[in-house]
Amino acid sequence: MIRLVVSFLALLSFLPVAAAQDRSAVATLVTSLATRDELKPLRAVIVAQHGETIAEKGYQGHTTSESTNIKSASKSIISALVGIAIDKGLLDGPEQKIAALLKAELPPQPDPRINEITIGNLLSMQAGLGRMSGPNYGRWVSSRNWVRFALAQPFDDEPGGRMLYSTASTHLLSAILTKVGGKSTLELAREWLAPLEGFRIGAWDRDPQGIYLGGNQMAMSARSLLAFGELYRNRGRTPEGRQVVPADWIELSWQPRTESRFTGDGYGYGWFMRRIGDEDVYYGWGYGGQMLYVVPTLSLTVVMTSDESGPSARNGYRDALHGVLSEIIGVAKAS
Repeated sequence: MIRLVVSFLALLSFLPVAAAQDRSAVATLVTSLATRDELKPLRAVIVAQHGETIAEKGYQGHTTSESTNIKSASKSIISALVGIAIDKGLLDGPEQKIAALLKAELPPQPDPRINEITIGNLLSMQAGLGRMSGPNYGRWVSSRNWVRFALAQPFDDEPGGRMLYSTASTHLLSAILTKVGGKSTLELAREWLAPLEGFRIGAWDRDPQGIYLGGNQMAMSARSLLAFGELYRNRGRTPEGRQVVPADWIELSWQPRTESRFTGDGYGYGWFMRRIGDEDVYYGWGYGGQMLYVVPTLSLTVVMTSDESGPSARNGYRDALHGVLSEIIGVAKAS
């Protein structure tokens, strides 16, 4: 009996040491990233596991607390706001048709298929309307009314068809949230996500009608983005246990509904998903390499922010960031 007690006490004394070693290994890895040529655009990395930050590093004079443009990673935040709006009864659900909600903005004699587009179609990039991202983005944001311009695009596929990635889809969601919520999308975000300590949206672009740009041009710190990722890792609950985003909405958001024709990655409601390091990973991705990764099986959340001025897909930089996450996962699994 005495031997068992001694062995148990020895194990307890080992656990804090092992945890410290785990943190040290991840911190060493994160620090070493500064020397890699393929990661020159990298500005900040934060790694949290089991709700605790285990590594945090800024590069080239940048910090994890400074504001950065998270670009399309903000689409995951728009998705969260839609889920909350549904939970509050402001929206019926992902199957709700959008035409009645945006009736005043519809083009004259619209294509009948516009009546089939749902909230869920916008979230999963399956609206069918012509894309307003990539080469079409500048033309769209130069228009006098972004909502009307987006709704007037010809259909490139049927609603619910293949993935047509378009920031206009999430902007339509921002317009819908503004209408049903009776406040700007920014006001709704600040009110609904207020219980989440450390989360703050800074500057955020608006369209000519004053609607906040759904899914782009949103500023926040890496720490703030981490707080949001931790909310999703914790099934919508704050560290104090308050339910902010419905748990079933997170499950719906992380179900693959289509896939990117460029990467083959699955896409749900504002989240990409793929296998990295032999684990299921759910991630938000913004232009330039603004990354929010959640790895539920390892209770792991990782944020990476980068120089927003350059691309991250066609030059291989995004894949390099995926590789960094794979390394972090490897260290976490070895501990």
